[in-house]
Amino acid sequence: MTLSHDPTPAPSSATAAISLAPLEKTALETYVAPAKPSLVGMSRTALREALVGIGVPAGQAKMRVQQLWQWIYVHGARDFDAMTNVSKDLRTRLATHFTLARPEVVAEQVSTDGTRKWLLRLPGDGAAGAESRPHEVECVYIPETDRGTLCVSSQVGCTLTCAFCHTGTQRLVRNLTAGEIVGQVLVAKDRLGDWPDGVPPADGIVPTDGGRFISNIVMMGMGEPLYNFEAVRDALLVVADGEGIGISKRRITLSTSGVVPNIVRAGDEIGVMLAVSLHAVRDDIRDELVPLNRKYPIAQLMEACRNYPGLNNARRITFEYVMLKGVNDSLADARALVKLLKGIPAKINLIPFNPWPGTKYECSDWDQIEKFSEFVFDAGYSSPVRTPRGRDIFAACGQLKSATEKLSARERMALRAMAMTE
Repeated sequence: MTLSHDPTPAPSSATAAISLAPLEKTALETYVAPAKPSLVGMSRTALREALVGIGVPAGQAKMRVQQLWQWIYVHGARDFDAMTNVSKDLRTRLATHFTLARPEVVAEQVSTDGTRKWLLRLPGDGAAGAESRPHEVECVYIPETDRGTLCVSSQVGCTLTCAFCHTGTQRLVRNLTAGEIVGQVLVAKDRLGDWPDGVPPADGIVPTDGGRFISNIVMMGMGEPLYNFEAVRDALLVVADGEGIGISKRRITLSTSGVVPNIVRAGDEIGVMLAVSLHAVRDDIRDELVPLNRKYPIAQLMEACRNYPGLNNARRITFEYVMLKGVNDSLADARALVKLLKGIPAKINLIPFNPWPGTKYECSDWDQIEKFSEFVFDAGYSSPVRTPRGRDIFAACGQLKSATEKLSARERMALRAMAMTE
């Protein structure tokens, strides 16, 4: 099925059905902290309060916070007993009241191109709702010659219902906590041996020029980050802390489908790079592809982008544009895209559509993608075509779907067949 490019399409039953499609989902559960919370993901202020709460004198708390910070985020400690410069008495008290829990690796898949995908089970039950139980998310590592990018999830499922995205077909179970978001980074560093005394995998993966395996973070996994704003903010500030994991904010990208009220807030309170899942240049088409557009249409989204704090040529906004055959890939669309972005320091990532069972969309022909890219490039915008990574393990953009909703055998066979023919 393709969408008409008539600017005033006649009303139809299909149009009516689209207009009634839900914009957002309601979470099935809310997180409830376990009796022994993990220190992973706590801010320095929260860590200090936690220490004072178990009897550490206020005058010592700052020093103890720094010790814990180093052990957790520089050395990757998973046990309080490893903290050799912390007194035995304090280690005992810490173990009595807290943990260093991070998600558990349920499964790991390695693509032929080196991409790694982890299915992660969240620690503890930590939830209250109709289906309270441990849940799972997916996290993807993409190695390249000059960088190692970790794609991190922000929700179990997704708030949104984007028509072309497999993750969007899931229910929204609940938001992740800051600790569960940071925990994905720690697990990836564990698996990659990305600690000072870590042991890398034995299959040829190499660190970047900076000597680390994970150099970049993208909030492009499961979920809409700006609908879990506080947890994502707190987690990314921990990840960016120069005395810990230390990934520069210039190397952290937050992707949103267009939650307009939180875009400027993200620039003010987090200060990382912004990516916007645009995918269409007209409201009638984007209304179907990204139903959130009916709440925050393109004009409002562009205004928020123009006002993004710190926006300049060195801190361009990345606009993600999935290429859908006969839907959004004409040269007229390319022309409208250039006009739409006029005055915004921008880069356009063209993403070949990654198929999944049941989708009605097809990837644009390669020749058409190249023509589209060339037109945008000639207009003065960088317009790389994102090389699909990890398709054979269903880790590519738009394919993530956790085992919280398991694929049927028929779906798995269909996905594998599509991956083999790409």
